[in-house]
Amino acid sequence: MNVVPRDLMTEIPVSSADFRGAMRHLTGGVSVITAGRGRDITGMTVTSVTSLSVEPPTLLVSINRDASSFPLIRRHGAFGVNILNADQLDIAERFAGKGGLKGADRFAGAQWITSVSGVPLLVGALSVFDCEVEEIVERHSHGIVIGRVRDVRNSTRNAALAYWHGQYVAVDQDEDAARLADVSVPARGRRGI
Repeated sequence: MNVVPRDLMTEIPVSSADFRGAMRHLTGGVSVITAGRGRDITGMTVTSVTSLSVEPPTLLVSINRDASSFPLIRRHGAFGVNILNADQLDIAERFAGKGGLKGADRFAGAQWITSVSGVPLLVGALSVFDCEVEEIVERHSHGIVIGRVRDVRNSTRNAALAYWHGQYVAVDQDEDAARLADVSVPARGRRGI
């Protein structure tokens, strides 16, 4: 493989539209990030949650610094991650801003609990994580928030809500596994990209 030295490459800027279009091909699990305490709460829908470490349990989430959740996460040093199940599309849309609700009004119509940090955690989500902020790394328009998991609760549900090509889709472990088994290609017939 020939590697072209960086100084010989022509830098072609990537447009925001091209980048967004390419990222639409990446399927992401849908979560609601919650922040604040009492009536000073807000939240947002994201697909940018990932695990950083198992020992100690740590998550990463990327949050726009202009989002209403960002200053509350900074001020309180905590946030919640609520992984949505396939039946929680209305919650995903509400926390994404559909309907114009903001702040504490977004929490209406669902049941919430608190744990160690006091942030709201969604009852009925696939999993919820109560996180203490360890560090925030600010880059460009976003903050990469590193959170130490202080509490985790799992449900018995197995159908997740995902986001792909600009749409919410349900992923059901039992149904989708059966469908994939019916159409899967034998291992020796598979080819890479």
